[in-house]
Amino acid sequence: MAILKLAGLLRPRNQLLHKRLPGEGVRDSIWQHAINTLAGKLTGRVFAPYSVFKGKAALSAEPRLPTFSKLDSGGVKLNRRGVIMLTFWPSVGERKYDWEKRQLFALSATEVGSLISIGTRDSCEFFHDPSMLSSNAGQVRKSLSFKPNADGSGYFVSLSVVNNNLKTNDRFTVPVTTAEFAVMRTAFSFALPHIMGWDRFTNQPSESVSQSPSKVVPQLTEAEWDR
Repeated sequence: MAILKLAGLLRPRNQLLHKRLPGEGVRDSIWQHAINTLAGKLTGRVFAPYSVFKGKAALSAEPRLPTFSKLDSGGVKLNRRGVIMLTFWPSVGERKYDWEKRQLFALSATEVGSLISIGTRDSCEFFHDPSMLSSNAGQVRKSLSFKPNADGSGYFVSLSVVNNNLKTNDRFTVPVTTAEFAVMRTAFSFALPHIMGWDRFTNQPSESVSQSPSKVVPQLTEAEWDR
């Protein structure tokens, strides 16, 4: 019954997301839409992203937990480390954002470490290529950068996605204030041991432990290279 009530509140899949009121209004609309696109696939998933909405694009960040398998001995084994998933999507008008055109960038534990260690005048950049070291290298490339403002008041967060297969070149830039970056730094620092799986040393296995090494927990069903 609760699921039916929630479904009735969600917007159609292809509808553009309108920011009706400043602040929470657009957050609610966008993440209700996101839940709707994943309905039936991510049973029990918690949605708690940190989102920043600016004039030309929006950015959100949330942890994706690692996957484990259960051993015959009763212990658990790490199959795949988690990530901090960044999602970018463009503005298509005043207070309007298009969720269908989103692009993803998955920060590894080491990349999170690089990001949370930069100073107010420092910058960092990351490159992802799913076909690196193969004959298809360079067909799809993603570049993420954090560059400081000239006045030290924050950063420009930019994502470039070049897909030679689809003949597309997407670019998103979201300015974040010092306060917004401080929230991300603190949240990423908190999430780091969890995406590494180290919290399992002090906690009992939960429902994210799979019964076989090939089973993946629902939180990771939408991966960076799905886009």
